[in-house]
Amino acid sequence: MSLAVDRVPHLAVVGNPNTGKSTLFSALTGIFTRTGNFPGVTVEMKLGRLKTSTQEAVLVDLPGTYSLAARSADERVTVDVLLGLRPEIGSLAGALCIVDGTNLERNLYLFSQVRDLGLPVLLIVNMIDRAEKAGISITAPELSQRLGVPVVFCNAHDQSSVALVQKSIFEFIAQNPPAAQGTDLAAQQASNSDFPPPFETAVNELQGLLSTHGRKMPRPLVSRLLMDIDGQIEQTEVQRWPELSPHLQRLREQVSAAGYRISGIEPRVRYASIRKAIAGLEIRPVRQAGQFSEKLDGWLTHSVFGLLVFIFMMFVVFQLLYRGAEPVMELMETAFGSLQDLVGAMMPRGPLRSLVTQGVIAGVGGVLVFLPQIVLLFLFLAILEDCGYMARAAFLMDRLMTKVGLSGKSFVPLMSSFACAIPGVMATRVIENRKDRMVTILVAPLMSCSARLPVYSLLIGAFIPGVSFFSGWVDLRSLVLLAFLSLGAIVAIPVAWILKKTIFPGETPPFVMELPPYKWPSIKTVFQRVYDRAAAFVVRAGTLILLTSIVIWGLGYFPGDHSRENAILAEMEETNRVSDGLIERRDELQQKLKGTNEVQPSSFYARWIRSQPVVKRKEAGEIPPLTPAEIEKIEKDLIALNQQIKEYSNLMEQLEGELVPTQGQLQENSFLGMAGHWIEPIVRPLGWDWRIGVGVLASFPAREVIIATLGVIYNLGEGMEAESPQLRDALVNSRNPDGSPVFTIPVALSIMVFFALCAQCMATLVVVAQESGSWKWAVFTFVYMTVLAYVGALITFQVASLWW
Repeated sequence: MSLAVDRVPHLAVVGNPNTGKSTLFSALTGIFTRTGNFPGVTVEMKLGRLKTSTQEAVLVDLPGTYSLAARSADERVTVDVLLGLRPEIGSLAGALCIVDGTNLERNLYLFSQVRDLGLPVLLIVNMIDRAEKAGISITAPELSQRLGVPVVFCNAHDQSSVALVQKSIFEFIAQNPPAAQGTDLAAQQASNSDFPPPFETAVNELQGLLSTHGRKMPRPLVSRLLMDIDGQIEQTEVQRWPELSPHLQRLREQVSAAGYRISGIEPRVRYASIRKAIAGLEIRPVRQAGQFSEKLDGWLTHSVFGLLVFIFMMFVVFQLLYRGAEPVMELMETAFGSLQDLVGAMMPRGPLRSLVTQGVIAGVGGVLVFLPQIVLLFLFLAILEDCGYMARAAFLMDRLMTKVGLSGKSFVPLMSSFACAIPGVMATRVIENRKDRMVTILVAPLMSCSARLPVYSLLIGAFIPGVSFFSGWVDLRSLVLLAFLSLGAIVAIPVAWILKKTIFPGETPPFVMELPPYKWPSIKTVFQRVYDRAAAFVVRAGTLILLTSIVIWGLGYFPGDHSRENAILAEMEETNRVSDGLIERRDELQQKLKGTNEVQPSSFYARWIRSQPVVKRKEAGEIPPLTPAEIEKIEKDLIALNQQIKEYSNLMEQLEGELVPTQGQLQENSFLGMAGHWIEPIVRPLGWDWRIGVGVLASFPAREVIIATLGVIYNLGEGMEAESPQLRDALVNSRNPDGSPVFTIPVALSIMVFFALCAQCMATLVVVAQESGSWKWAVFTFVYMTVLAYVGALITFQVASLWW
């Protein structure tokens, strides 16, 4: 996605996690932000315009990081952007480095790395209000003098403080005009480097070796190549030039022989320099044991009590998510249904009307119906994250997740997928480690989302006996439903373990996380995050999902001749219109007749009005009683109307009786129906016939589509629901050509296993492609889950057939 903007000064915004970077970015740019992804990676690219009446700059909000030592392609994006190597951004005028005033020494580590890149840097010391409350005293002028960069203090929640930062940014731009692109400014700082001479000598030699082989790399990147053992830069360069590996080994041994172990040289040098620079400037109070936040951390991260709190929190979140989103989702479904009726009434019957109503409008509705869940989920996650609880939850769950090779941050996305895999996959953005994020993305669709429930409800209600145990306290159907809701999560455990051992090998990195201080969530930050996620879903996922829905509509509509279907539907509409008019006329006559039979009012005024001539009685607003002749005429008219209404009702039944098999025949002869017949030999070992195969194929955009599809195939119409007794009876009574039942308990179990494990949701696959950065992972997800579902359904049918 290209987010190119007019060429105005570009500034990178960098900082450690939990420094208030995103809050400050939102406060500075407001609604003038654009979000996308850097091509080829999953790193989110957020650009915001900082504007005044006369000045303008573009801020590039980079992911929070503790170091520029990239271990993956995603992490390298930050280094490349800072060095001006990403064409989507181009060269930078400078960098804004956000640091936490309460943790100045540790935060300055990243600042020193950014400064050594040769970029002009404006240091923004955020959370200064908290630092002052904690008794930490920092003097800005001397800090600026010692670090050699301008420094501004900030409280991102205070508007006047944000205005001061904005003013400082434009002053910073004016004092540091953008350097010519391609100039290696870091080379000018090499002579003043804090690193020992043996290291700088090795960097010079390495840069010369790369240059002789056609690789002109900026000096900071060469330094990172030498320091970051097995880092992403080394992996990329060794692939291009395999002979580089022995040269790196030789130069690292050369530095180590001089007394500087290469793996520890950077933190040792940088922290020594930082401590020297801030010596005497940062005055910290004597730490008091047993502070409230520490006591609260002790409870929330406790192996037992903390787990109970977490379970309760997740229970509340998902209860609110399900109950809060459901009414809005139902309202949206109703609204889109009404829109379909309205648009359909304005267009003549035919392919165009079907395309617009069943393809476009139904496709858009199928996309937007997920939006309430996404908005609510990210609202809750943003609140919990901004107040500081999510870091504690991730730390707590890490103990469990590491047993399958994942980190604690994988738990919340997987839990989210029980409501819907789409927000669950999107929630993996909180996982920094690419391998853990990818494994979580690939197993998240295995969680049993709410879309599977209609399938379970239909088949369990139709084929699982209503048997109870323990005096009625335990119901067999409930146990089966629980088993299928849990099946995906149980299967996800070995799948995640296999993925970590094969496609994404390597030990799970140690889970190191800073526990941020507790604070009230920023309303602006929370809603900005929710808006970004919702907009990204609608714009990026919606277009492809809509396209897929239209394709599925086309496959189910063509190549049949729908002229008779359209004629029947047109006649049904006219019959309904006439019948509704007759019913309305009947109601009017019944009301008129009812008014005559009412008890006469007893008030003096009412009796006086009744004694006046008809003209005066009408002027007084009273309808005079009907005469016996009028009553007799109305009763005759009612008899005739009821007879007509009955005739039209019988006609409607006849038309429906003709329409349903017509639609079923069209469905069978459509491209989708043909595909069902083609795959019948493949699905026969599962106990399925072509009709079940068509239902599975048609449910590719969304699992619950199978209910309506089976309704059409079994000549019941499209308006079937999982609770429909007609559809259940049709399934139970369905027969193969040899007279054997199509649906049995083994077949029902086989279908439910398939739906529990298969990726029958185009919306999820689109989001997997977007979040993983490549369609190959969406294809991989579909293939491995389909194979897994097929094998599982096959085993289930074959084993269950031994008993039933």
